[in-house]
Amino acid sequence: MATREGSLETPTRYPIDWKKIDFYNEASLQNEMERIFDICHGCRRCVNLCTAFPRLFDLIDEGTTGELDGVDKNRFWEIVDRCFLCDMCFMTKCPYVPPHEWNVDFPHLMLRAKAVQFKTKGAGFRDKLLSNTDQVGKLATTPGIAQSVNALNKTPAVRKFLDSTLGIHADRKLPEYTTRKFRSNAATVDHFTVKNGERTRGKVAIYATCYINYNEPGIGHDLLKILEHNEIPTTLVIKEACCGMPKLELGDLETVEALKNENIAHLLKLAQDGYAILSAIPSCTLMYKQELPLLFPDDEAVQAVASAMFDPFEYLMLRHQDQLLKTDFKTTLGKVAYHIPCHQRVQNIGKKTRDVLQLIPDTEISIVERCSGHDGTWGVKSEYFDDSMKIGRPVFRQMAASQPDYISSDCPIAARHIEQGMGTDNAARKIHPLSLLRMAYNGHSGNEQQSGLSNNSANEKTD
Repeated sequence: MATREGSLETPTRYPIDWKKIDFYNEASLQNEMERIFDICHGCRRCVNLCTAFPRLFDLIDEGTTGELDGVDKNRFWEIVDRCFLCDMCFMTKCPYVPPHEWNVDFPHLMLRAKAVQFKTKGAGFRDKLLSNTDQVGKLATTPGIAQSVNALNKTPAVRKFLDSTLGIHADRKLPEYTTRKFRSNAATVDHFTVKNGERTRGKVAIYATCYINYNEPGIGHDLLKILEHNEIPTTLVIKEACCGMPKLELGDLETVEALKNENIAHLLKLAQDGYAILSAIPSCTLMYKQELPLLFPDDEAVQAVASAMFDPFEYLMLRHQDQLLKTDFKTTLGKVAYHIPCHQRVQNIGKKTRDVLQLIPDTEISIVERCSGHDGTWGVKSEYFDDSMKIGRPVFRQMAASQPDYISSDCPIAARHIEQGMGTDNAARKIHPLSLLRMAYNGHSGNEQQSGLSNNSANEKTD
């Protein structure tokens, strides 16, 4: 029995022993699920976070005993399938996370269950397709193909066919693919003098990510322009593959390791050469800062890369604290409704995007700290689309409440989901925070056509 109720100590994440034989032992997994599910049943504090916990509690309440022992254990997988590893239960709600003696890490339990499921049953064609972001991106951005893919994704008949055959929901707004990939057109500038700060390295390497490279390269170009404006020398990671987050969410840990092996050598050299490594997609940043170090705790290269990896606004705010960030803004932003994505919150860096944007005079930032409900591929799937919109409803309402000029999120997928959920009455423009910052530096007014911004990826080369 626990000697204390709950804990006020800082949550602690333990390494994931995924290479041990017992990790994939289904009986052992079943016992651990029963242990943690019973603790969750006695608490129920996380009922409003997602649909995984309501499903667990419904199964218990509708069971033969009203307790966990009345639930058919085969139905535990209904809970696993509804968890999209946002980590919010661990970070914001659960009083029994480590170092509490009950050692409740619900997301990592779900990751273990997904890994066991993948090991024993594999994954269907749709899930493999959606998690192969790099390969799909390379194919979809081929000139001639990108235009066709984008057109087909907007055709109702095609979307209904994809819904019925692949299980990709017909109503989900999908990101477009660009014919001008970020890495092929990125204008890095490396001639500035390196100015190291007390908290920051004075030169930056950009890890592009699949999404920036294939879907919204404007975000990456805006980041480069911000760094150039601040006279920070930049380069691109010489070669990169997917960070592995989509495969992690699928439970395909062996492919995660293969992608880690493909990426880490290039990133390690940059870390050793004194670069801060920036990734503009929170999930990718989190993968290198937390997930890989927990999966490979004895890999010194992984740990070194984690220490050099930064969220862009984390880095920019640290530059400001080092008195090395320019604040010569030429325009205000008005009202910005800003959503903090889960995978940025889990990094424990604070509200750095908000802090930087608030440096812009006469700019009002309203913050929404709640999961939008999309998750990388989860909200695309037909069986979870309605749940994703239900989870997002409080976010949609809060984002609209201030009648903002702009809606923005560090996660562009979450931003698109929020825009869709806010509906056609929404008059605010969806623009990425990096694009808003570049706009403030450049002096674009809110009514001008912003060329080169993240939601106008056809104009990557403009100023």
